[in-house]
Amino acid sequence: MKPQDFTDRLNKGEFDAVLKELYGSSDTVIEKQKMRYTQAVNSFAQLYPNRDDIYVYSAPGRTEIGGNHTDHQHGCVLAAAVNLDVISVTAFHDEGVIRLKSEGYPQDIVRLSDLSVQPEEKGRSSSIIRGIASHFADMGVEIGGFDAYTTSDVLSGSGLSSSAAFENLIGTVIDKHYNNGAAGAVEIAKIGQYAENEYFGKGSGLMDQMVSSVGGFVFIDFHDTENPIIERHSFNFERAGYCICITDTKGSHADLTDDYVSIPAEMKHVAQQFGKEVLRDVDESEFYKSIPKLRAKCTDREILRAAHFFGENERAKLEAEALEQGDTDKFFALVRSSADSSANLLQNLYSCKKPSEQGIPLAIMMSKRILGDGAAVRVHGGGFAGTIQAFVPIDKSEEYSRSMNELFGEGSCYILRIRPVGGIEITKG
Repeated sequence: MKPQDFTDRLNKGEFDAVLKELYGSSDTVIEKQKMRYTQAVNSFAQLYPNRDDIYVYSAPGRTEIGGNHTDHQHGCVLAAAVNLDVISVTAFHDEGVIRLKSEGYPQDIVRLSDLSVQPEEKGRSSSIIRGIASHFADMGVEIGGFDAYTTSDVLSGSGLSSSAAFENLIGTVIDKHYNNGAAGAVEIAKIGQYAENEYFGKGSGLMDQMVSSVGGFVFIDFHDTENPIIERHSFNFERAGYCICITDTKGSHADLTDDYVSIPAEMKHVAQQFGKEVLRDVDESEFYKSIPKLRAKCTDREILRAAHFFGENERAKLEAEALEQGDTDKFFALVRSSADSSANLLQNLYSCKKPSEQGIPLAIMMSKRILGDGAAVRVHGGGFAGTIQAFVPIDKSEEYSRSMNELFGEGSCYILRIRPVGGIEITKG
């Protein structure tokens, strides 16, 4: 499809159905997205003026719903794709190179003649592209190459996993065009994780990639990490009268690596006392009976964090069941229980190294003042600094967002909706 043909059809409303599925039915929101897509196409045309056949793709960010710090112990999580996404305007060719320009960043160039790990590339987006292309090549997929321009409203550091959205996008582009979609959502997620682990140099789990790729509410049981159990749920919070709000408290993540690493390390140390690698393989009743003896080999915090895992792992299952049954009262009660466990047992609301910086507890306290003591509000993601999550009645969402923005700065609060699909080609719409 020629760039001008796409923008003409876009503005005539021919893609409205798919846009509403991704972003909601608000006329204001749809018009804003049309402007965003038009600008992306224009930017692509300026960068690559000789490309006159384009394809347009989208991949979403994600929000964790339940299962705070359970995935690295092979536990259960509940998460959902959201309406913030990264989009790509793409043109394919047979030049043996991928050129990708992300808005605000230098162009990445990956030559397909060498798809081995490049040590100097670690930590850069080009390593993700190379890693994903390498995995598809190992699967026997012949990749000719492409030029692409991307823009994202899944802001880095927002706690909504911009990296997983980008990985899902690249995987979707290659799978749809060069592999006839044969890999599918689950395999695309695994390929993204492979690229992030082996090429980018970050030892992440699979949750972020899987949720972004599958779409909707996703319950994942990681007991068998090679073949996780994946269940999609279709609960509609908007129909129930609620929206999900994520607030970025703008805390610095600098010097917090030790805090993040300590959680899986301490949980695994407890598991090792039972001859296991991860807590999922430890019998919960045996753990509680053994606490007096454990104190001789484990710290109190390690024991508390292990207790968090056992409770949180079960809560993730119960939350998924509550959504499936449409029981919001039960679901919100479980969210509040999860919040208490993260605060008191997991202890990831702020860093002990920075006791005066407590943006997350402050945001939770203010959320309860605005929404009432019964509010379902919790730390979101890794914790220590970053984001909180609140389930807000729609009629209070503007007031809540305004208050959070006043506290943490304009644009701190994201009012989200659940996106029912993962990576998608828009030009098929």
